[in-house]
Amino acid sequence: MRVMEMPDFMNYANKFSSSEFVEKISRIAKRAGAKLVYAAFILFYTLQSDKVSAKDKALIIGALGYMISPLDAIPDAIPIVGLSDDLGVLLFVLKKVWGDVDPEIKAKAKEKLSKWFDDDEISEIDDLI
Repeated sequence: MRVMEMPDFMNYANKFSSSEFVEKISRIAKRAGAKLVYAAFILFYTLQSDKVSAKDKALIIGALGYMISPLDAIPDAIPIVGLSDDLGVLLFVLKKVWGDVDPEIKAKAKEKLSKWFDDDEISEIDDLI
């Protein structure tokens, strides 16, 4: 069995912008699912924290840029699997910075989910990390 390698998402750092992040999340939220949206918002809000190192911020920018970019390992337009690589990259980086994520950031990210998801869908995030 061949294991898929993690793409070099740091090549996507120049694709990140706050406005494009919000636009992409708004467009794909329901299709992407609560886990991807929650992970993305945690990283987005962690990026704004002054408690995070420059190295970790660079990782976050690369991951969010990868998510925003329409040109990645698996194109987002492919049904079901199109966003799986995005989720993989977000979770990879989230695990790296998890120790720097304040409970307030998690709560703020979870609160954002109610814009697109009901309580049952939001409960999917409980086993994120």
